[in-house]
Amino acid sequence: MSQRLSLIGRTFTAMAVGAVALASPVAGSSVATAATGQARASVKWSACPAYSDDVIRTLAVTDAQRRQFRALLGRMECGTVGVPLDYRKPGGRQITIAITRVKAADRERRLGSLALNPGGPGGAGYLFPLQIASMNQANAKLNDRYDLIGFDPRGVGYSTKVDCPAMGGQAPEPGPLTKEAAKRIHDSGVAGNKACGSSDPAFLGQLTTLNSARDLDRVRMALGERKLNFLGISWGTWLGAVYRSTFPGSVGRMFLDSVAPVHFRLDDFEDGHAAGAERNFARMAAWIARRDDTYGLGTTPEEVRTKVLALRRAHDENPKRYSDWEMVADGATVAMLAVQSAPDWPQVAQAFKEMRDEGDAAPPALKKLLGQGALRPPPAGAPERFNATTGQAVFCNEDPSRLGFSDAWATYQRRLGRNPVTGRAGRFTAQCAGWPLPVRETKVHRTGGSLVLAGHRYESVSLYEWTKQMHAAIGGTVFTVDDDVHGSVPRVPDCATELVSYFNTGRIDGGCDGTPVPEK
Repeated sequence: MSQRLSLIGRTFTAMAVGAVALASPVAGSSVATAATGQARASVKWSACPAYSDDVIRTLAVTDAQRRQFRALLGRMECGTVGVPLDYRKPGGRQITIAITRVKAADRERRLGSLALNPGGPGGAGYLFPLQIASMNQANAKLNDRYDLIGFDPRGVGYSTKVDCPAMGGQAPEPGPLTKEAAKRIHDSGVAGNKACGSSDPAFLGQLTTLNSARDLDRVRMALGERKLNFLGISWGTWLGAVYRSTFPGSVGRMFLDSVAPVHFRLDDFEDGHAAGAERNFARMAAWIARRDDTYGLGTTPEEVRTKVLALRRAHDENPKRYSDWEMVADGATVAMLAVQSAPDWPQVAQAFKEMRDEGDAAPPALKKLLGQGALRPPPAGAPERFNATTGQAVFCNEDPSRLGFSDAWATYQRRLGRNPVTGRAGRFTAQCAGWPLPVRETKVHRTGGSLVLAGHRYESVSLYEWTKQMHAAIGGTVFTVDDDVHGSVPRVPDCATELVSYFNTGRIDGGCDGTPVPEK
């Protein structure tokens, strides 16, 4: 999930998945009797979707991962669980939650079911077990003793969903944003929020983290599990915290990676991102300064910072249009480079170096870093990775800020002043202003039980401070990852080994190194 692919729905962990068709439905279903007064839940099993080689190539990174994914897909079961749209009206409109299961390979030593969520809100998790288990050999061992459970939250993917009309909004002109242009962007965003929220309020108003947690407990019952284990990343950490707070007796072992804030407001959330990115840029500047012979950007962090700020101002004063690329590079482009995490620092430094040179062609390093986001239509039959309507609805249903223009503009200006290098990386938007549905706030609390909170010491998407705050609110063990990469624990073999060991034994040490900083 570019560094800025974050909790607010720009995206989450990209799913490296592949697939082949399953020939027949999976027979049978599991039924669990709920506590007194609750409805019985069951899984309606059916044939899994088929995916073409073209789809596989867009979702899986390496040939080895594709082979592993296909092997897992051959064992995957697919089904749906019925849940109430509105839990206050259990006999009213019903919707379905799409789930997958890959049964534990070692049935005799099976420890239970492990549900996985990659983030969001709006992120699809249907194929996430396959992504996790095919990512590396360490992760593959999760499936030795656990049934891996994927699910699309309500409003996403193969679960019941709706799509809003086009959300509206206006892209800013290159260069510094004027107050007049910001007002047009805000007004357009408000209109889009009102149109979206009013399009199907009965459904959209029920898109909340609390309802997703309730759905998850229905899935647990349908699978016949007394307790459900859980791995959540990014927004999935908030879902996990809400789930254990709401259903403390239903939760087994839980690991939350890149932890969300306890008290959610979108304006505070963006302030935190910007401050974290500015702070982490100091690490980038120090790394670049030690390589002045290569990049020529200064021999001290202060010199590098001064030259990057000058580059940002120059591109804001004269946005650069290239002969071979439709993108226009302005100060926001420089800021976007400055917020990238450590694995990309060599390319970022090279892009800074190239952007200082005059030329009609786009700098190759810049195209490599920021050109990857060009939208291409997915192949036919590709699963939905992210549902923008649900992403907007969940955040706006839970966001109490909903700033009017004056407050939004003042907040934006303050953010730019406090974060001169990276502040321009965050766009000015209406966020949830004008959202017509009521705020649904949820609080979390301590419940006891097994819990690990993985915080990344230098991360700017989910701040390390948020991990400490969540720990104070709900308890558990803090697992410190010494990197700046969002949700990296399953992707780094040494960290993933700790993750798997935790789920197998319930024990874990104090942290891991995480994604290494490049040597060159």
